[in-house]
Amino acid sequence: MKRLMKYLSSYKKESVLAPLFKLLEAFFELLVPLVMANIIDVGIVNKDMGYIGKMGLYLVVLAVVGLVSSITAQFFAAKAAVGFSTKLRQALFDHIQGLDFTNIDRVGTSTMITRMTSDINQVQSGVNMVLRLFLRSPIIVFGAMIMAFTIDVKSALVFVVVIPLLAIVVFGIMIWTMPLYKKVQSGLDKVLGVTRENLTGVRVIRAFHKEAEEEARFMGYTKALADSQIFVGKISAVMNPVTYLIVNGGIIVLIYVGAIQVNVGNLSQGEVIAIINYMSQILVELIKLANLIVTITKALACADRVAGVFEIQNTNPAGALEAYCADVTSAPLLQFDHVSLTYAGAGAETLHEISFTVNRGETVGVIGGTGSGKTSLINLIPGFYPVTEGSVRFKGRDIRQIPEEELRGCVGMVPQKAVLFKGTIRSNLQWGKTDATEEEMWRAIDTAQAREVVEGKPGGLDAEVAQNGKNLSGGQRQRLTIARALVRRPEILILDDSASALDYATDAKLRQALRGLQGDTTTFIVSQRASSIRHADKIIVMDDGEMAGIGTHEELLKNCQVYQEIYYSQYPEERLKAAKAFDGQAQKGGK
Repeated sequence: MKRLMKYLSSYKKESVLAPLFKLLEAFFELLVPLVMANIIDVGIVNKDMGYIGKMGLYLVVLAVVGLVSSITAQFFAAKAAVGFSTKLRQALFDHIQGLDFTNIDRVGTSTMITRMTSDINQVQSGVNMVLRLFLRSPIIVFGAMIMAFTIDVKSALVFVVVIPLLAIVVFGIMIWTMPLYKKVQSGLDKVLGVTRENLTGVRVIRAFHKEAEEEARFMGYTKALADSQIFVGKISAVMNPVTYLIVNGGIIVLIYVGAIQVNVGNLSQGEVIAIINYMSQILVELIKLANLIVTITKALACADRVAGVFEIQNTNPAGALEAYCADVTSAPLLQFDHVSLTYAGAGAETLHEISFTVNRGETVGVIGGTGSGKTSLINLIPGFYPVTEGSVRFKGRDIRQIPEEELRGCVGMVPQKAVLFKGTIRSNLQWGKTDATEEEMWRAIDTAQAREVVEGKPGGLDAEVAQNGKNLSGGQRQRLTIARALVRRPEILILDDSASALDYATDAKLRQALRGLQGDTTTFIVSQRASSIRHADKIIVMDDGEMAGIGTHEELLKNCQVYQEIYYSQYPEERLKAAKAFDGQAQKGGK
């Protein structure tokens, strides 16, 4: 929790005023039993109605001042707690945004969401309760004990026994339940994870008629969470009856001792009532303190989980970076130098010994079978994953030495899954370039073959886009995501199988438009279709994480078996032509 307190520094005034007003309320509350004692011992005994009225007026004043103090304390506590949670949530979001994909994959999306929502809400409640009650309750407890000692030492000795017993119960249960609340939050992570999985894959679940199995799996996680919550809830629930038992036992002893003291003339009836009222105040405050301890226990467990995310830092698994100096004007635009990649927790390398060079303005095709490492390869260019061996250099500089904002400002990325955000077509295109003009937007739209999509929507560029682009087809989403990447006129454009939903005619028009891009844009096209990359300046063929070949379409057809298999499987008639040509050459050679 200490690590998160810096986010409360902007609310120092509120953090001081809230407990101060609570202490003021506690002070006035401690005076009430003394006023009641005077009403009994003076007003009632002497039948002095004027004195009773005056003391009654004092009680009203104490109640009003206490109420105003309580409301003021609640205002400052709420302001500090909500402001603290706002800053903490923003800081956590910013930190997560800065993590590389390796760390995000390791922690898990569902856990990140839980820590940013449920956990921070628990911490907010803990801060609010601490500012309101953490000082008030102990002051009332010890203040009541001290006030009881000022009335009668012998009777007040009961407090000396009761309060340590209560402290043992309260703090014992706190120590016991803290790790259990951490377990509850971990169970909530799992429930959120399976819920997210089911909502994301709802169509697949229905297509394979797996609703019953998924319901059973969800019920299993939910039952485990409920069982852990019930178990820790039972332990926490023991606190109230035990504190009631101890305090009421103390009251019984007080009444017995007080009756003896009144009988022998050492105490008045009003003083006995005052001592019993102080014990009742202790009972009420300890019940509040018990609830506070439960809340604090949850908050501390959640605070540890939130702080754990802040402790996750991006690391450089390749060790110290070599000093590398080059003339950026003569250095190739992009250079892979013996690059290998192993995902966190993976048993084997995903990429192994990849080396190639790309110059400005080239079009590079990447092709290979499913799981061959195509996406992993191009994810290294913007630095989404750190290489585990070798280096990736951009204009002669290792990309690990280049600030993320600078590097990714040079890269336009169109991922496999076309993702659009709720808003308008214009706002989505402005993700590529915030200050993009309409001319720049329409130029990108035309290149992406998306003009008919935009003009076909009411409002054009200001047409509404639903969350995740649900009101657009797959092909429309892909074309708009390509346009979004093109708006910024990037030095490197990466199309990761981003035309898979397009028909062959639109795909051909898109490739032709990309070849006509002005400037030195270098394009990477990842595709399963050989037709999409056959005209590239160079084609990289991936096979099981290794580079099976690199060259032009004609070169690879001659000397790369993997490329031959892919190409001829898509164009079987070309295989027949190649076979006939080979037979003809063989016959000539035989003659």
